[in-house]
Amino acid sequence: MTFLKRTFDLLISTLVILGILSWLLPILAFLIKRDSRGPAFFVQKRVGKDGKLFSCFKLRSMVVNPHADQHPVAGDDGRITPLGSWLRLSHLDELPQFFNVFLGTMSLVGPRPYMPADCQRFAAIVPDPTFRQCVKPGMTGMAQSKGLHGCPFDRNTLFQRYHWDDFYVRNGSFGLDLRILWITFLNLLPPRRPDEAPESLSAPSDHISVLRLEKRKAPVRWLQPRQHK
Repeated sequence: MTFLKRTFDLLISTLVILGILSWLLPILAFLIKRDSRGPAFFVQKRVGKDGKLFSCFKLRSMVVNPHADQHPVAGDDGRITPLGSWLRLSHLDELPQFFNVFLGTMSLVGPRPYMPADCQRFAAIVPDPTFRQCVKPGMTGMAQSKGLHGCPFDRNTLFQRYHWDDFYVRNGSFGLDLRILWITFLNLLPPRRPDEAPESLSAPSDHISVLRLEKRKAPVRWLQPRQHK
């Protein structure tokens, strides 16, 4: 599994870097520089496998500010630039993470990497959160295939995300990775009008059941507050 997963990561990331990013990133970088002052790329420390910090690459979607490493984006965040709003909505800001996949600090599929500050906050809420560090973080993951994108703004969303990350860590396989990638691709396509969209694997996140695995609702053990010793 590990060898096959790494080989697949290398193959896809190389194809994307050479075939798409080689011409698309310079265009996006130029637009970002025109939109606001600051570098085109944003490099941030994230927690990776075995709890090791790594540099996560993104296109800059916010104005340069000293709080980026402590305060994640929340809702209508005034730090987001006009172009950055579109980059985040289309997920184009995450394209540089294919370089992370190529370098081996990330995988195509795995739990999304959090900032160290987020890990500290979540550790006070979620029981045993370090299980996520048993595998490489990913560009997309089980939680994202369930429609759980962006920053978890409430306790229930946080528990849901950790539940599906836990499921992936326990049941990960190359076949599951392929299914998650396919779901991610479908979810990136422009949404159909409700009267045109048949029920499919890419259902909206409110009633998503894309992988047909148990229930979407987290089990009771994830809804219990962490007991401090």
